[in-house]
Amino acid sequence: MRALKRLPVVVLSGMRQTGKSTLLQQEQAIAAGRVYHTLDDFASLAAARENPESLVKDAVILDEVQRCPEILMAIKRDVDGNRRPGRFLLSGSANLALLSHVSDTLAGRAAYLTLHPMTRREIGGATADAPFIAAFIQAPSLPTEKAEPVTEQEVLAGGLPPARLGPTEGLSEWFRGYVQTYVERDLRQISQITDLTAFRTLTQLAALRTGQVLVISTLARDAKLTSSTAGRYLDLLEASFLIRRLPPFLKNRSLRLIKSPKLYATDSGIASYLAGVESLEPGHDDLLRGALFETYAAQNLTALLEAHLPDAQLAYWHEQGRHEVDFVIEHKRQVVAVEVKAATRWSEGDLSGLRAFMDRTPACVAAVLAYNGRNAVQLEDKLFVIPLGSLLS
Repeated sequence: MRALKRLPVVVLSGMRQTGKSTLLQQEQAIAAGRVYHTLDDFASLAAARENPESLVKDAVILDEVQRCPEILMAIKRDVDGNRRPGRFLLSGSANLALLSHVSDTLAGRAAYLTLHPMTRREIGGATADAPFIAAFIQAPSLPTEKAEPVTEQEVLAGGLPPARLGPTEGLSEWFRGYVQTYVERDLRQISQITDLTAFRTLTQLAALRTGQVLVISTLARDAKLTSSTAGRYLDLLEASFLIRRLPPFLKNRSLRLIKSPKLYATDSGIASYLAGVESLEPGHDDLLRGALFETYAAQNLTALLEAHLPDAQLAYWHEQGRHEVDFVIEHKRQVVAVEVKAATRWSEGDLSGLRAFMDRTPACVAAVLAYNGRNAVQLEDKLFVIPLGSLLS
């Protein structure tokens, strides 16, 4: 973890059950020589609240630190007196960078890292080589091998280790317990929610809108909330890693660009459960089927880019009433557009958004239609059709 060599505090965040605690305790490069405390433990939590200085020592790991924000002030005071890199490793299932009182306390003192749900590469144990998307951005070319299509079960299960590595039966019950734990425990640690029913309704409505442009006023109306309350609830969902907001790509010549963010569930398995989806058979609900495949692609691309091209920016492009592209990846001065299609076949009409984007964006070096088949083809100098399985490999 290179961040330990730069700043005195490193904050590792991520959804609950992504494996943060396991990583911190079992990865020797991180755990060696460090004392581990989790604030899930009552005694450690009590010590942190009553005498935070007792836990603020060199080479310490503090897990679930969002349970005791008071300890951050003690860390700040200690760090201001000794800024040696790598002194504190903090972890939590809330995004501390999005919690204003936390980010203000640790400003200039902390590096923030995210542990995402497992990628398809990690689940398949195929991480020895660099991911295809990282190499493609540097030098666009076709994959050399046929791809294995992304299965419906992969999308329904998502990327959380217990859901992907455990038995497939009882998956719905596991997700139900996960959501209940989030609402009844995690959420109450970072905010006061007086109407849990309304919050659950908004959470389900957000899951049903995964892959769509976010219009808070419409979401608030459907949830029977004010826009300000709906906005605050969305902030909480984002701070606890249940959703992410993807910004629009605005660096081209179109004058009709939609500038609102796009809403994504962070994990396609959680989104499927909250949306009540148990099957993704073609023809059953093709709009939601496509959105959940797109969500699965988003969670994989986010994790791959952060790990291998941390300077890359991920966005989307939508020209009002005309064309759209699911993902735009900008790395340095190169731009790659990606349109995701859940079907195993594609047609010329599926390329219209990509062609429009290339026409309006001189910096675009490649445009990719990622469909769920096996064969790749280059149609033009910058236009590719590539299996989704290859794109995420």
